[in-house]
Amino acid sequence: METYLVGGAVRDRLLGLPIREKDWVVVGASPQDMLDRGFKQVGKDFPVFLHPTTKDEYALARTERKTGHGYKGFAFHTSTDVTLEQDLKRRDLTINAMAETADGSLIDPYHGQQDLNAGLLRHVSPAFAEDPVRILRIARFAAAFAKWGFKVAHSTNSLMRKMVDDGEVSHLVAERVWAELVKALATDSPQQFFTVLRGCNALAVLFPEIDREYPHDCRTHADKPGIAALEALHHSVSYSEDPRLRFSVLLQALGENLTQHERIVQAETLCARLRAPNDYTQLALNAIRLERQAGSDIPEDILELMESSGAFKQKGRWRLLLSVYQAAGLIDQQRADKLIATSVAAAGVNAAGLAHPNLSGPALGAAIRTKRLEIIANAGL
Repeated sequence: METYLVGGAVRDRLLGLPIREKDWVVVGASPQDMLDRGFKQVGKDFPVFLHPTTKDEYALARTERKTGHGYKGFAFHTSTDVTLEQDLKRRDLTINAMAETADGSLIDPYHGQQDLNAGLLRHVSPAFAEDPVRILRIARFAAAFAKWGFKVAHSTNSLMRKMVDDGEVSHLVAERVWAELVKALATDSPQQFFTVLRGCNALAVLFPEIDREYPHDCRTHADKPGIAALEALHHSVSYSEDPRLRFSVLLQALGENLTQHERIVQAETLCARLRAPNDYTQLALNAIRLERQAGSDIPEDILELMESSGAFKQKGRWRLLLSVYQAAGLIDQQRADKLIATSVAAAGVNAAGLAHPNLSGPALGAAIRTKRLEIIANAGL
């Protein structure tokens, strides 16, 4: 029984990055061997165990066999005779197919360190084509490692194109697409995620709303966003690490030639198809619906902006929307600060502070609204 550190931990150590989690492969052991050593089995599809003290994941060495479409169409084989090299061969990229022994020695049968030094994202074997999620993963790695100049190997991009042509991408479920998208949005170069997907023709399948933004026959360099929406997404990185903000900036920038109603319908369609969480969806839709009011100096518009975005009840959501508009270049910091200060003052209006404190019902609501409009009008917005 031999244990090896594998995958991302090995890769990140070689890149000089902090290791967030450790995954281990165990060769020459059976499930019962692991249980006898105090490990707790957690894997349903294949044997994965939690270490009794560190809680790191330990997986038995395994091979895979394609049995159907999509990322679930696999049969797994674990046995005491499965070698480390066989286990590493089933992995997606050479840079993720390295292992370390207990004494720190590197085991690199597929030349991952060489590709790491060359900045190449290269598939380990033709088996890469069996799992369409790998297209999303490689696009996400391209976004995460863009600052080191990583590129997709030509042979790998050709294989990804064939996967798209064969219809494998169409079998991806919304949850997996969304999970990889959110991870990509959290990187320093989220626009690269979409650039790589377009390079293998997967963008038109997964994100047709973004693919339509490109002029016909447009060619983009891997290090350039190529369209205004991706330029806006790239620009948003300097404003916030919050993926909700970045997602909203992207959707708000789509469809420059569409009407506002068409842009809202487009955003609703995209969010529904990806099954985006409600907080992502509502922020993105509000960013489109209220963009005119965000730059208006008309008190009624500004009050609508505040009321519709939760300024008086959900201050976090209100401030996040203003950050979206800042990142999109629709308002500057000075206006954002004034809007926040004015919303605080307007939120403080109540029956006790009115000239006629005994009002109730619609009359009270109208009086509060009038007072809030007065505060906004005097705020110099």
